[in-house]
Amino acid sequence: MTVKGALAAVGGAAAGGFLLWAAWIEPRRLVLREDTVGLRDWPEALDGLRLGILSDLHSGVPHMGRDAIARAVERLNGARPDLMLLLGDYLDGSRLWGGRLAPEVVADVLGRLEAPLGRFAVLGNHDWNVDGGRMRTALQRAGIPVLENRAVPVKAPGGRLWVAGLADMRYRRPDIRAALEEVPNEPREPVLLMAHDPDLHPSVPARVALTLSGHIHAGQVAIPLLRRPLIPSHHGERYTRRHVVDGDRRLYISSGLGTSGLPLRFLAPPEVVVLEISRRR
Repeated sequence: MTVKGALAAVGGAAAGGFLLWAAWIEPRRLVLREDTVGLRDWPEALDGLRLGILSDLHSGVPHMGRDAIARAVERLNGARPDLMLLLGDYLDGSRLWGGRLAPEVVADVLGRLEAPLGRFAVLGNHDWNVDGGRMRTALQRAGIPVLENRAVPVKAPGGRLWVAGLADMRYRRPDIRAALEEVPNEPREPVLLMAHDPDLHPSVPARVALTLSGHIHAGQVAIPLLRRPLIPSHHGERYTRRHVVDGDRRLYISSGLGTSGLPLRFLAPPEVVVLEISRRR
């Protein structure tokens, strides 16, 4: 075999290995990511609050059927978070994979999520691209309130906090002022804000303790720089994943579970997150 032939064989093997991993192995993985965010103004009485975060199922795409969703729910329940936050895109709006699981089926499985302080959701762009109204109704019938430009108080053992949710920025009209209207300024109470798309974060005021988002899938095929043109954000790689600090504001982005477009994942395994909030001293 010539050197050129040997290099071609090595390249073909590498390409085949990449496709095997990205198209079959990694999308079928499930990572329980345990992380911590320290917030300077977080109440000491709520120190150690644990959030269960689930995002971007894109149910019905390859590797994300009903059993895969149930496995993610079971893994998150096993970690026993205090509060469950669902960040949108439960459905997939693509022409090829969309509509393969009904909203009621997805909501039925998500209804098994357990948390002593409650479960709350927002909807994403794919949900509205399919049938956002039906998805919202299905989640609420499963006992999961959907927050669109509103906030609700949550009574925790250490005091009260607020969970707020924004409307999707691509198909709806997010209104941060309306979402925070019921939250008292004095005394200032902590707010967790759910926004499916992290591109909303620059508009979030500093009174919000932490914004939580999904949508980006960590680039899905997360090869730095090469992924940039495919990331659905106006901020390039700024909001790709995990903890982002914007001045005195904090954002956490989950890589999510499913896939959008091509059913590939590379260096961005499907994840559910347990995020502990600590008081930064």
